[in-house]
Amino acid sequence: MYPNVQAYDRGVMFNPDGRLFQVEYAKEAVRKGATSIGLVVKEGVLFVAHKNINDPLAVAGTIQKVFRIDSHIGATYSGMVSDGLHLVNMARSNAQNHRLLFNEVKSVEALAKEMSAYMMQATMYGGMRPYAVSVLLGGIDSTPRLFEIEPGASFLGYKADAIGVGKKIATDILVKEYKDNMKLEDGIGLGIKILKKVNEVKLTTENVDIGYIYDAEEYTMLSQNEISKYL
Repeated sequence: MYPNVQAYDRGVMFNPDGRLFQVEYAKEAVRKGATSIGLVVKEGVLFVAHKNINDPLAVAGTIQKVFRIDSHIGATYSGMVSDGLHLVNMARSNAQNHRLLFNEVKSVEALAKEMSAYMMQATMYGGMRPYAVSVLLGGIDSTPRLFEIEPGASFLGYKADAIGVGKKIATDILVKEYKDNMKLEDGIGLGIKILKKVNEVKLTTENVDIGYIYDAEEYTMLSQNEISKYL
C-alpha cells in the first residue's frame, strides 16, 4: 500500500506502478461511447458510426458522429461528445491553416501526429484532464490511410478499426471478415453488420452516420435515403 494513494487520482501524475489513473478513466469513457468504425477500402476510407439518441424529444439531425475535416480527410470519434467536437474543430483548423500557409493539403499522418501532440498536453500538465475520446482519422494522400488517436495521445495506423462500446466484438468481426481492397459497398455492409451486432437499439437512418473519401474525390456523407438501403 502506497501512502496518499488518492493523490494519484486527483491529477495527471504517475503512481508508483507507472499508471496514469486519469488517462485510464478517460479510456473507460471511450469504452462506453457509441460505436464508431473505420475501414480502408479499395481506393478509399470509410466511416460508419452509431449515434446514441436517448431523449425521445431530441432532434436527431443536431447530433453528428462522422465529419469532414478537409476535402481528402474525414473523422469519427467515441467518448465524451464535447471533447470529440472540440478535437474535430482543432483538426479542421489545423488542416485549413496548412492549406493557407503552404498552398497544399496536409497529409493524413501529419494531421494525426498534430492531433496526438495536442492531446498529449492534457496528459502532462496540472490543472488539465485527458480528453475522454478516441478519434479515427482517415483519408487519402499518397494512399488511403486510417489512424486511431486514443486518450493517452498515442496513435497507430490501421486497415480497419473500431472504437467505443462493443470494441472487442467489433474487432473480432473485422479480423474475420475484413479483406484488403474490399469494395466500398462491401465495407458499408460490414460496418452496418457490426453496429447491429454490438447495439441492442434498432438501427435507423437517424442514428447512423456514414461518410467516405473515395478515389481521391471530395469527402462524401450519405443522406438518410442512401443509408436506408443498407439497413
